[in-house]
Amino acid sequence: MQETQKIVGDDGEFHVEDDEVDLSPVTTEAWISLGFFWLLGLTVFTQFFTRYVLNDSAAWTEEIARYMLIATVFVGAAVGVTKNNHIQVDFFYRFMPQPVARGMAMLVDAIRIVFFAATVYLTWMMMQKMDTYKMTIIDLPMNIVYGICLFGFAAMLVRSVQVARVHMARGYTVLERPESSMDDR
Repeated sequence: MQETQKIVGDDGEFHVEDDEVDLSPVTTEAWISLGFFWLLGLTVFTQFFTRYVLNDSAAWTEEIARYMLIATVFVGAAVGVTKNNHIQVDFFYRFMPQPVARGMAMLVDAIRIVFFAATVYLTWMMMQKMDTYKMTIIDLPMNIVYGICLFGFAAMLVRSVQVARVHMARGYTVLERPESSMDDR
């Protein structure tokens, strides 16, 4: 018979031990994205406070909140690439012959790398053309926002290359074996 752990001890007290927290797998872009998320939260709180408590809405909060949301999404998307858990359809891979499925999975990795390389290049080109544009309310260059997007795309490019290397080293992808994850090395 399996022994169960007692949560409430014989003394009637609640006894639970937490597992040790390991933050080592958290990537740099995840921390940066978390920072942008907190700045977004503070900006929205400021917006709420000035509008409903002071009854004098700060106009800059709407624009800055929008840019913080953009930064959170673009930098945070690199986390999804790192974990290789973006939306994907693996249904057809179950019915393909293994060599065809392997070739298609490698093609998906290659297309992802090319896509992110193209987004890095196009974002850089757009930044060159919009060099003099300013934000609407705050007198700062729009290239700050586009630079953060460029950083996010570059991080996604680097992480997609790393994911492709892991896939090649272990001989299969999540598309071929949906029960696997990037931690299965």
